[in-house]
Amino acid sequence: MARDEERLARARQDPIVGSLPDVPGIVAAMQLTPGLGLHMRGLADELLVNDYPGTTLTRAERELLAAAVSAANGCFFCMDSHGEHATALLERSGNTDRIALIDTLKVGSSEGFDPKMQALLNVARTVGGDARELSGEDVAASKAAGATDADVQLAVLIAAGFSMYNRMVDGFRAKTPGSLQAYRSRAMEIAEHGYSVPAGKPAMARS
Repeated sequence: MARDEERLARARQDPIVGSLPDVPGIVAAMQLTPGLGLHMRGLADELLVNDYPGTTLTRAERELLAAAVSAANGCFFCMDSHGEHATALLERSGNTDRIALIDTLKVGSSEGFDPKMQALLNVARTVGGDARELSGEDVAASKAAGATDADVQLAVLIAAGFSMYNRMVDGFRAKTPGSLQAYRSRAMEIAEHGYSVPAGKPAMARS
């Protein structure tokens, strides 16, 4: 319940930086210049969608790492949007039993996840907070739990990339919806096409 109250409080906040596009969350930063939109969507695809040699992580698990880092940073737009993206992917793959774990992530817990994912969540949250706190022991624990080098690399990259996105959103105090339903349509688009197609654009526009 505390998270629901925090979400509504955040949704009532107005942007504190002037002349932003009248759109929510990270989309406000993406629409400031064409280049920002292109490269920020492209980075999201590299971190969360595109093939990454050697990884065992599914797209849904990569989204869960992004959601966990965003939750730890207190960024409701990114936490909720990537939680819904993970939900859409889990529905598409038939793994709906894992959807309930998303609420666990949002309160900073790893309970219910397998040991490999718990270890990678620890890596991602640590890097999202203070990257120099990540230790060789943390990495070794991930490897012992079944993570590959590529899995650990992705956990670090996702944590670093989404900490950047989180700070853009909250530094602007960009508009943030008070309801998870607001993310649903875009989540389904991203599950189907990835990030490089802007919202509402046909899939053939993807380059």
